[in-house]
Amino acid sequence: MQILTIESTCDETAAAVVNDQLEVISAVVASQEALHQKFTGVVPEIAARAHVERIVPVIDEAMTRAGVQWNELDAIAVANEPGLAGSLLVGVVAAKAICLAHDLPLVAVNHLHAHIYACRIAAKRDLFPCVGLIISGGHSNLYVCHDALTFEPLGATIDDAAGEAFDKVASMLQLPYPGGPSVSKAALEGDKTKYNFPRPMLKDRETLNLSFSGLKTAVRYTIAPQGQVDFKTLDLEPQLVADVSASFQQAVIDCLVGKTVLALEQTGIKMLCVGGGVAANRELRGQLEEAVSSMGIELHIAPFELCTDNAVMGAIAFERLKAGITESLNLDIKAGLVRMA
Repeated sequence: MQILTIESTCDETAAAVVNDQLEVISAVVASQEALHQKFTGVVPEIAARAHVERIVPVIDEAMTRAGVQWNELDAIAVANEPGLAGSLLVGVVAAKAICLAHDLPLVAVNHLHAHIYACRIAAKRDLFPCVGLIISGGHSNLYVCHDALTFEPLGATIDDAAGEAFDKVASMLQLPYPGGPSVSKAALEGDKTKYNFPRPMLKDRETLNLSFSGLKTAVRYTIAPQGQVDFKTLDLEPQLVADVSASFQQAVIDCLVGKTVLALEQTGIKMLCVGGGVAANRELRGQLEEAVSSMGIELHIAPFELCTDNAVMGAIAFERLKAGITESLNLDIKAGLVRMA
């Protein structure tokens, strides 16, 4: 059995052909990074228009690389939640059109759940139940993943996501977009103890929620005076940029690691799976591994190529197919971000 999976939740247009052994036959990703760079963040309207231009060539390329015909596919899977409305619509409409034209079943994919499933794909074995940590530009969420179809929310950011905070801090420090890699690179030359930035909600053991907006604000007032500031005009010393980057990154890591450890303690689960773009941060990966190693936890972090948005992780659709779950062509999108009140 093999399926075509489609991903267009934010700013990556992606398609992949995967079989039921979770072997990747082909995978194509068209990045929009260059389009959004001057805005230091994703512009939804630009993202949606770029998806319209790229969705058909990306799907065609995935099919060509896989060397399969439409009648050799068993289903079409598409991410329909969560994400940007315009971006989601492009992928979902494309998937519906293919299903209608070739009489194929349609399978819905939850983008966040798929990020965790990337660990299952890489491990080539069942990893459930587990605690799942998703950290990306739009989300910072903790789940108990009872199985591949049952995800119970434990906590999430109540404001900004970790990846969003990285992007905003990078912009303030005049570092290139995307902010995660830029801040991490600058941090290599910095002192992570130089600035004692806040760790919001870290000491509150009554909640597994996170918060990064206050941390972002603390960085803002460290590098610029109060009042309206054009950060592009600031004359920032390279060492200040490095020290702020390192101190900010450490504060984010402390929050993520601290709440994840608390989730593991509270649930008693001995398996941890981590996915999303921020999971590519090497310092985070190392400190997370160190934190859980003494707890007898089996840690799986998605490989670097499956951290950022991709269609391969849409192979979670096989779990729905096995359970006999498919969608009608009335499938709708569920746009927005998943937050905790």
